[in-house]
Amino acid sequence: MSRVALKSAREIEAMRRAGALVAETFRVLEPHVKPGATLADLDRLAEEHIRKNGAAPAYLGYGPKSNPFPGTICASVNEVICHGIPGPRELQEGDIIGVDIGVYMDGVYGDACYTYTVGPVRPEVQALVDTTRECLAAGLEQVRPGGRTGDIGHAIQTLAESRGFGVVREYTGHGIGKRLHEEPTIYHHGARYTGLKLQPGMVFTVEPMINLGRPETRLLSDGWTVITADKSPSAQFEHTVVVTAKGHEILTQ
Repeated sequence: MSRVALKSAREIEAMRRAGALVAETFRVLEPHVKPGATLADLDRLAEEHIRKNGAAPAYLGYGPKSNPFPGTICASVNEVICHGIPGPRELQEGDIIGVDIGVYMDGVYGDACYTYTVGPVRPEVQALVDTTRECLAAGLEQVRPGGRTGDIGHAIQTLAESRGFGVVREYTGHGIGKRLHEEPTIYHHGARYTGLKLQPGMVFTVEPMINLGRPETRLLSDGWTVITADKSPSAQFEHTVVVTAKGHEILTQ
């Protein structure tokens, strides 16, 4: 198992500022998430706000040189689980959209995701969104010194599956700091008392992706967009969190 770097107080303070900008960017976007808005509109607004505040979009240009991610945000609508590419698609009433925002600021990264409903949605879709939000909270409750990464996954899996939803396996939470993706890997399924023991100074994301149907996924030909194999809706919520001496602190609150 790779060694996990513990963050210094100075690094955590920088990540707190980056996380605050991520949270602020969601507040900027929220009034624009409505029928008729395009994913490109939301992407432009996010990039403008991030750059205006002296930071850079974390995802724009991320990935292999042969196929870098082309957007500031990941915009994942309905059956898109994650890594949706922002473009001309217009939001419709009844859609859900997972917006994933990352920033690079003062040498560190911040990262979070929020799923919005576009007007009223079907009751089962609203239940999916509500449950995914609760899954994130249930996972975060397990973040404390001496806990295990498996406790986080177990809490998320138990809640989601108790309500008949599918938990995505292939895409996970991750350590974060001077790099966008570091150790440890945070699975959203698992067994209690297993995995890495948590220590103060660890910083990582918890980001459950929960499907209305089965958990299986499919990667589209663009090399980025991940959808549910059965085309059912999917929701995601994510925070960046630091393990503290007494529990945890959400850095993207």
